[in-house]
Amino acid sequence: MRVIIAGGGTGGHLFPGVAVAEELARRSSTARIVFVGTEHGIEARVIPKEGYPIEFLSAEGMVGKATLRKVKAAYLFLVSLFQARRIIASVRPDIVIGVGGYASVGMVCAAHFMGIRTLIMEQNSVPGFANRILSKFADAVAVTYQESIAHFPRERTFLTGNPVRNKILTREASDVSRSFSLVRDRFTVLIFGGSLGARTINNAAGEALHYLLDLRDNIQFIHQTGEKDLKDVMDTYRKLGFSGAVMPFIYQMADAYSAADLVICRAGATTLSELTVMGKAAVLVPYPYAASNHQEANARKLEDMGAATVILDRHLSGEVLARAIRGLYNNPEKRKAMQKASKAFGRPDAAEKIVELALNLTRRT
Repeated sequence: MRVIIAGGGTGGHLFPGVAVAEELARRSSTARIVFVGTEHGIEARVIPKEGYPIEFLSAEGMVGKATLRKVKAAYLFLVSLFQARRIIASVRPDIVIGVGGYASVGMVCAAHFMGIRTLIMEQNSVPGFANRILSKFADAVAVTYQESIAHFPRERTFLTGNPVRNKILTREASDVSRSFSLVRDRFTVLIFGGSLGARTINNAAGEALHYLLDLRDNIQFIHQTGEKDLKDVMDTYRKLGFSGAVMPFIYQMADAYSAADLVICRAGATTLSELTVMGKAAVLVPYPYAASNHQEANARKLEDMGAATVILDRHLSGEVLARAIRGLYNNPEKRKAMQKASKAFGRPDAAEKIVELALNLTRRT
């Protein structure tokens, strides 16, 4: 079986595609899986590390951009169609799976018009513009949330959950202390703001340390900052004497999740899928400029279930964040309740469901 997985740009789109690739490879050692993305997306550095071949095409986003940027994006879309046809002719896939992001649009469109089966994956409760368009001719749509179904053709839309990479599903906490030079059994807070980092969260975390000085010997951090804020954040931890690991990007995210007693992060759908299959207590700070404010919608669902605490970006400060960390540090019973509620929301079988859906599509005549 030959499969193209197209899209990326951010980890939220890319990592579910990696999870699907892992499940395809598990089912068939002869499966040929090729990723397609852009050279400036996260896929350019992650996919080679995962061991899959990757092809690149030209694409940019159009929504919310100035007129000239929209014209450029439209031109690049036309270019991407020709590039996609070349890639499809070379790979000769049985199916093209779009995981979201700019690179998925041209590939799914080209595959459809070349008579190749197509499947798209929607991670968010409020679907993006590209997937709403692609769903009009995709053979199937796999969604994470029940609320998404109303936005797509009902007869071709399936509730599968959002796939999570196998390494996250199977990693044990006892294996990971040395990955980040952590003190075993010390309360550990994992902080990240998406694959590029989040300055609001980075700044608030640095300020929060001033309010947590009395816990300095009882708490440690794993903090993904992004490249731009790395030095400033590292300096703050060093000056205040807090221990942990500060880095621009966490490649061993499975280890980081496993080590964490509490996670502070944005509320992208893929992040929440990973949190819930791991059963982690979380403080969620939704990205305020997400399309249709879908991150807050995602986060509120977990908060309503008792799995997370939500702090809106405009309300975030060092004092507010420190209060949330201290409250959960001092209340292990609340953390356990949050972990239980989070685990109940997880969908560890999502990759299996999507692969089965893909296989069924390829069996049709």
